[in-house]
Amino acid sequence: MSDTPSTSTRYTLPAILFHWTSFALIVFVGALGLAFDLFPRGGRMFWINIHAIAGLAILAIAFMRIAWRRRHAPPAYPAETPELTKRLSHPVHMLLYALMIVLPVIGFIAFVWHARVFDFGLFKVDLGVASDKLVFGPAEKIHALLAYGLFGLASLHGLAALWHRFARKDGLMERMWPG
Repeated sequence: MSDTPSTSTRYTLPAILFHWTSFALIVFVGALGLAFDLFPRGGRMFWINIHAIAGLAILAIAFMRIAWRRRHAPPAYPAETPELTKRLSHPVHMLLYALMIVLPVIGFIAFVWHARVFDFGLFKVDLGVASDKLVFGPAEKIHALLAYGLFGLASLHGLAALWHRFARKDGLMERMWPG
């Protein structure tokens, strides 16, 4: 990844779109995951399928984000950015990217080894894998634990951005804000 800051004071439009699309999809997928038990049994599979497809979209966007980031350096930090923020930013973002890749992969394993079929509306994808609780059981548990880790880390990331915006007023958050 390009770690040399660009001379721009803002992220590029594609980087901003990747960021906020990832945010929206993670909130959507997370809400669905937490709500599965609230859905009537008959309609639950529909929402599990939507959750899985949105998870695949998160995975695709994560790879697109990484590819974009490798070619486009982030903007330089505002002069008043604390050293601790600069030191923590890169590892936190790398962990967020890692979770946006690992979580959908483990979710994919859980979905497929449940013998489920991806229904994309116009077509279906059946990988023909037999149901195996020894695979999907642990995969679901790991997926759930990592999801809580992603929610926690993303929440801290959001709170830090809000702290920079409203407490420090240092312009750090505005680099990723649309418009």
